[in-house]
Amino acid sequence: MHRSRHGHDDYAYDYDHGNEYGRFQEGGHAYGAAHEVPEDPGEPYFPGPRPGRRRSLALVTAALVTLALLPVAVDRAVAARIESRTAKAFQQGMNTPEPPKVEVRGFPVITQAASGTLRHVDITAHDIPAHGGTRPLPVSELALRLDGLTKADDDSEARARSARAGAFLSYPDVSDALGLEISQGDRPGRVNAVVLLPLGQEVTVTTTVSAVPGNRIAFKDFAVTAGSLPAAGSVILDKVFERPVQLRNIPDGLQLRSVTTTSEGLDAEFTGRSVTFRPEEA
Repeated sequence: MHRSRHGHDDYAYDYDHGNEYGRFQEGGHAYGAAHEVPEDPGEPYFPGPRPGRRRSLALVTAALVTLALLPVAVDRAVAARIESRTAKAFQQGMNTPEPPKVEVRGFPVITQAASGTLRHVDITAHDIPAHGGTRPLPVSELALRLDGLTKADDDSEARARSARAGAFLSYPDVSDALGLEISQGDRPGRVNAVVLLPLGQEVTVTTTVSAVPGNRIAFKDFAVTAGSLPAAGSVILDKVFERPVQLRNIPDGLQLRSVTTTSEGLDAEFTGRSVTFRPEEA
């Protein structure tokens, strides 16, 4: 070892003509091209797949995903076709301004279609008009839950093995049907009716609401809650409320089970078996 002119020990540099790299020497040990300084190996290194292999794995994975999703896509296309045709037939049969929302439930749909029976179908329609008879009462919304839906070979009708339905009847529509201003009553199951008298006077009465056979809604047991009702007015109200209001725009086979009052209208619940829809009924 050599000592520098500054008095510090210094490394000796020796150039080896047999090697193109120089070597530092310290204490008789040389580090250079022949003997590299060992490095800390750190974590063990495991080489990953080569780039070509990675691309192959990605292509195989994409192909498998595509094959897995293809049956789902085909089934969804079949379901969409059935839903569109069902909505069109329902719109024609019920004469709604817009096609209803139709959802075929259960997977796969394609096997249900092949068997000729759809297990579960949901239909939600709006603004179903009422035709025929006196005091027609439109249905603001009708939500159907159909089980075991089949159709005739000539597409003349569709039939559900069983069904449940909920209908909403708005107070403005109920008011038009009765000729009185109807609103929610002070107790469940009752509604208020405002009677206009001569000279601008008003009388408010309350009456019960209930379901009666034949898909009809009955208004009974009215009582005056505000104002004074003359005898002639009582006679008029007796005639208004004596006849239940007929619901004429409900699919054949559904039977009205209950009617409840809400802040905005009446909720009617139906159930039935062998419920039939006929497009030509419109």
